[in-house]
Amino acid sequence: MASADSRESTLTLRRDGLKLSARHFGDTAAPLVVLLHGFPDTPHSWDGLIPLLLDAGYRVLAPWLRGYTPGSADRAARYDLMAVSEDIAAWHRELGSAPAHLVGHDWGAFAATVLAKQSPRQWLSLTLLAIPPFGDGFAPGIVRHLPRQTVMSSYIPIMQSAASPRLLARNQAAFVRALWHRWSPDWQFTDAEFAPTAEVFTDPLRAWAATRYYRSLFTVHRAPTREFHRAVLSPSAVLPTLALAGANDGCMSADLQRILSERAGIDHARLDGCGHFLHAERPADVAARLLPHLRATDPTRETRKR
Repeated sequence: MASADSRESTLTLRRDGLKLSARHFGDTAAPLVVLLHGFPDTPHSWDGLIPLLLDAGYRVLAPWLRGYTPGSADRAARYDLMAVSEDIAAWHRELGSAPAHLVGHDWGAFAATVLAKQSPRQWLSLTLLAIPPFGDGFAPGIVRHLPRQTVMSSYIPIMQSAASPRLLARNQAAFVRALWHRWSPDWQFTDAEFAPTAEVFTDPLRAWAATRYYRSLFTVHRAPTREFHRAVLSPSAVLPTLALAGANDGCMSADLQRILSERAGIDHARLDGCGHFLHAERPADVAARLLPHLRATDPTRETRKR
């Protein structure tokens, strides 16, 4: 792969009084893939997948969620998924607005879902990692999985508490490290792989901003919260959609993703031997399923370099 294709640049964008940042890779003439990270994570979790996308002929934009960089953490700012969705739409406009592929993990999957439903003509495809598609009615099969999912989601009330930023930041982000182990029990990640996330969550202000996303889920008196709930619960986007789950995900049940994907009539797959951070754990396996999905919706439909 040519070094010019793999060279990383850092882009910045001013919005809402914040300085947003994104990692950018590849030829500006190539089809764009937008990679959206989640919690507790950074765009560096895509490091194994990005070279595979570049080698296949794509360029990549991997934005940081607002609040996850020093320039975007401000106690006066909004930290909710509608604000994130608006940020991604602004990044897309900044890069010329040509239809692009959306790939989201965790919070990033929710933001991608909102964008795909609100402005489907702006996007070529949608891929959801570790999050199921929502909005296609009740699927009876999920009922027997809900008790286990409730236990798996028990961290959410903790993240909504006033003490959560201190909990995340203390002891070199030990709580976050424990979440990584619990959610991806098969992944023997290194200190170097965890370092970008530790840098975020040992900063009290960025840890605070990250917890506000959880607070915003239930602030129904706020218009953005109501708008987010309406968007997520509306019928699935008309875009070609792929859902991928790690078989041993300790955060979101892979069974729930399967059932809701079948309900929505979208393609889905479960990857063995990995958990919540499947794209970081098994980037080649994710790419093996993702690339055919992207190629099928490329404007030129050309066979790209493997």
